[in-house]
Amino acid sequence: MIRLAEAADAERIGELWAEMVSYHAALDPHTFRPAAGGAELYARSILDRLSDADARVLIADIDGAVVGYVNGVIADITTEMFLPLRCGLLADIYVQAAFRRRGLGRQLVERLMLWFRSRDIGHFEWHVSAGNHGAMAFWKSVGGETTMLRMRAFIPEDE
Repeated sequence: MIRLAEAADAERIGELWAEMVSYHAALDPHTFRPAAGGAELYARSILDRLSDADARVLIADIDGAVVGYVNGVIADITTEMFLPLRCGLLADIYVQAAFRRRGLGRQLVERLMLWFRSRDIGHFEWHVSAGNHGAMAFWKSVGGETTMLRMRAFIPEDE
């Protein structure tokens, strides 16, 4: 079942966030690493989102266990030098490995899309790791298309 997150879910969402960060760290050793207490900090940020009219946190609940979540927000993604571009941002989504390929990720995204639409948002954006081939296929299956590429170059040390 997909439902709105509640304050009682925040700690569990923080734990899932930590799993997601570990998963991405295994894909790319140069990606984000959690700070000490990162899961607790994330859980606190979720509590803030629950009372934010421009944010939505949904969870996948299987028999009372929170096994996945999506964290979305409405924002202007431009700076003052550009015309405003109000859109949805999917900040994070994660489903535990044992519960994948059951349609939970798709249900989380579809429910978030319904909320975005109810708020007159015509599109949403997200980041996905280039090394996460399963996620790339998932996002294409829900209508995602590549619009920008984030690149990285390492600076050589002095010889």
